[in-house]
Amino acid sequence: MAYEFYDRDLKELSTVNSEKEFQEKESFIEESLWTKLEKVGNKIRFAKDVRALYRYMKDKSVPWYRKSIVIGALIYFISPIDTIPDLAPLIGYLDDLGVITAVIKFLGHELMQYYE
Repeated sequence: MAYEFYDRDLKELSTVNSEKEFQEKESFIEESLWTKLEKVGNKIRFAKDVRALYRYMKDKSVPWYRKSIVIGALIYFISPIDTIPDLAPLIGYLDDLGVITAVIKFLGHELMQYYE
């Protein structure tokens, strides 16, 4: 039952319909992303991709509606309840990797300048 409520909240967090909503969700990511990366950054190989997506999201020259897909992916990465729980050994981050990879593929070369 709690999962249903959380799932509904996650869908609401990842849906962006206006610039104001984007700014609210951006604040949520600001508060949560670095904590998650500090915990798991050395366990996952795609941490550099997450950082590049974050930089893309923060770029003021990119329209908010282009960033909305990044918002969804980063919120999925941050969320403690996933399709495959992060606590599962070895495979816990496969779903996160799939979501991040899909967004990177979608954005293509547009994202390349955000890698350091």
